[in-house]
Amino acid sequence: MAKSSEATAPPAFANVENCTSTGRENDTVVADMDGTLLCGRSSFPYFALVAYEAGGVLRLLLLLLASPIAGILYYFISESAGIRVLIFASFAGMRVSDIESVARAVLPKFYSSDLHPETWRVFSSCGKRCVLTANPRIMVEAFLKDYLATDMVIGTEIRVCKGRATGFVEYPGILVGDSKAYALKKTFNGQKIPEIGLGDRKTDYPFMRLCKEGYIVPANSQVLPVRSDRLPKPIVFHDGRLVQKPTPFLALLIILWIPVGFTLACLRIAAGALLPMPLVYYAFWALGVPVHVKGTPPPPAKKSTGQTGVLFICSHRTLLDPIFLSTALGRPIPAVTYSLSRLSEIISPIKTVRLSRDRVTDAKMISNLLEKGDLVICPEGTTSREPFLLRFSALFAELTDHLVPVAMSNRMSLFHGTTARGWKGMDPFYFFMNPSPAYEVTFLTKLPKDLTCGSGKSSHEVANYIQRMIAASLSYECTNFTRKDKYRALAGNDGTVEKPKLSQNKIMGC
Repeated sequence: MAKSSEATAPPAFANVENCTSTGRENDTVVADMDGTLLCGRSSFPYFALVAYEAGGVLRLLLLLLASPIAGILYYFISESAGIRVLIFASFAGMRVSDIESVARAVLPKFYSSDLHPETWRVFSSCGKRCVLTANPRIMVEAFLKDYLATDMVIGTEIRVCKGRATGFVEYPGILVGDSKAYALKKTFNGQKIPEIGLGDRKTDYPFMRLCKEGYIVPANSQVLPVRSDRLPKPIVFHDGRLVQKPTPFLALLIILWIPVGFTLACLRIAAGALLPMPLVYYAFWALGVPVHVKGTPPPPAKKSTGQTGVLFICSHRTLLDPIFLSTALGRPIPAVTYSLSRLSEIISPIKTVRLSRDRVTDAKMISNLLEKGDLVICPEGTTSREPFLLRFSALFAELTDHLVPVAMSNRMSLFHGTTARGWKGMDPFYFFMNPSPAYEVTFLTKLPKDLTCGSGKSSHEVANYIQRMIAASLSYECTNFTRKDKYRALAGNDGTVEKPKLSQNKIMGC
C-alpha cells in the first residue's frame, strides 16, 4: 500500500506523559496495541504462542523460518507486508476454534505482563475504550474485552474457509496507516469523534489525526510494565505449555531443546518409576530435579496399635504432587485423584485411586484406604499455576481427624507441567522436560484435635482453615473458584453452562 503524504508528515503530537487522565469519564480513547498499549513493539512472540500452542513445534519452526522474510519486508517494503507473512505462517490451515481457544486461555497472561504504564493510565481513565490494531482481531479481542474492559476492538480480519484460516486477510487488509484511519472512520461514522488517539509510530498518525487529541508513546526499553495487582481483574487461570514469552531466540532454543528435553524427561520418569522410593530423592537431585523438604513429617502409622493413617492435604500444582510428597517422605503414599490419564497411571511409582465424584462412594473408599495406612489428597480438585488456592472440597475433613497440611510449590523455566486443553498424559513429560525443574515440599503442623470435625467443627470450617494455613505458608491468596470455573474459563468444555466471566469479588483475602 502506498504511503500517503499525510502519513509521512512530521508529527504534531505531544508525549503521552503530557496527557491528563483526570475528568476523562465521558471521553473516548482509541489506542494502538504493539508499542502503545503494550511495552513491546514486536508481535512475533504472540504469533509464536499461537503457532506452538495450536499447531505444535513444527508450526513454530515454520514461523521462525518465515520471520527473517517478514523482517525484511517490514523494514524495506512495508509494515503491512511483514505482518502478512507472520499471519500466513502462523494461521494457514489452522482451525479457527483452536486460534480462539489460545486467544482466550493462553495469550491474556502474556499480554497482561507487558501493559504500558503511561498508556494504561490514560486508557483506563476514559469511559469508552477502543483498540485499533494491525494484529488479527481474533488474537487480541478476548484479552482486551475480558481483562481491560475494552468496548470496541478493531483489528485485521482473517479470511476463513470451512472453519479454517486460509492465512490471508479480509478487506481492507492489514490495518496500518491509511487503513487504520479508514477503519476508524467507518466504525465511528455519524458518532462523536474520539477525544484521544494514542500511537507509537508514523503509520499511526493518520488515525490519530482523526481524534481531537493525539499523543505519542515513545519507545523506551527501560519502562516497567504495569503490576498485575493494578489490572482490573486478576488472571487466576491460564493455559498453554510455554512458561516464557517466545522471542525469536527463545523460540529457536525451545525447538532445539525439545528432543534433548524429551530424552531427559524419559530418563527422569524412569528413575522415579523404577527405583525404590528411598533412592528416588537422590536420583532426582543427580538428574537435575532438586527436591527441597521443609518441616517435620509425621512417622508412618503403626498398624499394630490400630492407628489409622494420616491424610496429607496438599495444594495442587501438578499431577506429580503426590509423587514428590512420597519422594520427600522416602516411602510411597497412595493418592486419590479426580482424573488421571491412563499413561500417567501406568508410569506412576505410587498407587493411584480414582474418585467417582459420588460423595457416599468416595467417602467409603477413602475411609477404607486410611485404615490401611497414610493417604494423600489434593482437595482443590485441579491444578492452579498462579499464587492462588482454589476452594477446598470439604469431604476429607469428615473422614479423619489425622490431617497434615502440605504446601507444594514448584519451579519450571520453559514448559508448564499442566494443561486444561491438551492431552494430560504429556503433563509429567513436559514438567521433566524443563532443564532444571524443582519442587518444594513443606510439611505444616498436624491439625490440632480441637480444630477438627471430631471436636464439633464443621467440615467446611476445617477445609477453609487448612486452605488458609497453606496459603499463608506460600504467600498465596485464597479464592472461591472451583474446578468447574477453571475448565469453563480455559477449555470451554461444559456444554450445559455458559462460560462465566471471572469477577474480582470471587477472590477473598486469607
